[in-house]
Amino acid sequence: MEGQGRIFTEVDPDLLRGCFRSKSKKLTNKVTSVKEAVQIHLHDGDYLAVGGFGGVRIPTALLHEIVRQGRKGLGFAGHPATHDCEILAAGKCFDRCDAAYIIGLEARGIPKMTRKYFESGAVECTEWTNAALSWRLRAAAMGVSFIPARSMLGTDTELHSAAKEIICPFTGKKYLALPALFPDVAIIHVHEADINGNCHIRGILVSDQDLARASKRVIISAERLVPIDFFRDDQEKTTIPYYLVDAVVEVPFGSYPGNMPYEYYSDEEHLQEWLTAEESPETYQAFLDKYLFGIRDFDAYLELCGGTHRMSQLRDLEYLRKPEGEGAD
Repeated sequence: MEGQGRIFTEVDPDLLRGCFRSKSKKLTNKVTSVKEAVQIHLHDGDYLAVGGFGGVRIPTALLHEIVRQGRKGLGFAGHPATHDCEILAAGKCFDRCDAAYIIGLEARGIPKMTRKYFESGAVECTEWTNAALSWRLRAAAMGVSFIPARSMLGTDTELHSAAKEIICPFTGKKYLALPALFPDVAIIHVHEADINGNCHIRGILVSDQDLARASKRVIISAERLVPIDFFRDDQEKTTIPYYLVDAVVEVPFGSYPGNMPYEYYSDEEHLQEWLTAEESPETYQAFLDKYLFGIRDFDAYLELCGGTHRMSQLRDLEYLRKPEGEGAD
């Protein structure tokens, strides 16, 4: 048996080795602006994967810029995609999606206009579980065309996926072959990065290390740029190595209104404001014109949402949520 869904990316690692081999290993300054990073590295029709998880550590500044630059025809990995999906749907940026968890903002509710975008038929979906999408990235990072798993066997998710049932040559047991996922572009928000592209992520990594290794191009946004010695003095801080990265952008509060672990809590009031705006096409368009299309950049967005005062409040909220004695090293 095989799933009825479509595979949206090339799965043969030998066809992609040339791309990875051609990446320079030189230590060069990769710092740029949000605008230039998107202009240079993301093109209409590319397959895009977003780091973080749900509303946690998402690269909001880069997502906003993708919408403002009018990127269209993108593929999109919904793994799981909550507010990041909501942002890209606002710009109708993608027309195909590997869907694990999409549309919903978890306990916050369902954004109606985002849901209508999918229900309209404008987006072709192939279904997976969150684990399956993680393992597809792991296969790509390993340089193999598929990875075996038992997850999804016998379910409707298997039926609507693009996986294929196989028989283990060692045991005769049935497995699902999950095709490797090689995104054209990954956008990942991190805590610290240096000018060369070395990155440090504090807290849960989800699949971002595999994502960086699986993607042809990687754009990093960072809360702060740090000296090169930050990584040279302690190599264990290197979550993502420089040679995987194509562009680095310093964006304080770059995950807002999402949660950035150890930095600031999610702005639940603003996320609810967005949800409420999606109740009707009129309120939705007015909201997008105010917060997305009618402003010049992400700094202007932060100012609209309360500026330094609101960001300070969210820092305090994140600090209060930490277990006693836990620091932000």
